[in-house]
Amino acid sequence: YFAILGLVTLYIGATEMILGLTGRSLEFGIVEMSGEFLLWRGIILFSAGMFYLSGIKNFENIHQQAKILMASLMIWIVAGVKIFSMILESIPGGEEGGWFNTLEGFLASYSAPYIPSLFLLPFSLVVLYYIKIAEGSRGPPQSRGGGREI
Repeated sequence: YFAILGLVTLYIGATEMILGLTGRSLEFGIVEMSGEFLLWRGIILFSAGMFYLSGIKNFENIHQQAKILMASLMIWIVAGVKIFSMILESIPGGEEGGWFNTLEGFLASYSAPYIPSLFLLPFSLVVLYYIKIAEGSRGPPQSRGGGREI
């Protein structure tokens, strides 16, 4: 699962980096790759893809699981920033309007196109399931031995 997610993330990151370096944009369907932070999003997604791919070998090792978690965190940050900016952009009414947006304008601000990180977000949440499984297999945390237990 994480190998496929890593390849997709790596491909999207490489595409965004190339588009960012050339100053071009790409839009197909409801997916859009454009904006002033396109290069940086590409670098982050490319790195996340590399973390996914390097973490799949010997997945039982806690260090490899940390790489997978780090890759997911990178996607969460990029997607979370975009969600936060969408929320903040939907509140003001615009230059000709009032202080607050109308209901129609508010809802229209959440329409497509979306950046690829928003589509990767639900697939990256699977890592939480694996963390829960790994936590259950290790058992309860043991005392570190530094203090006296009561």
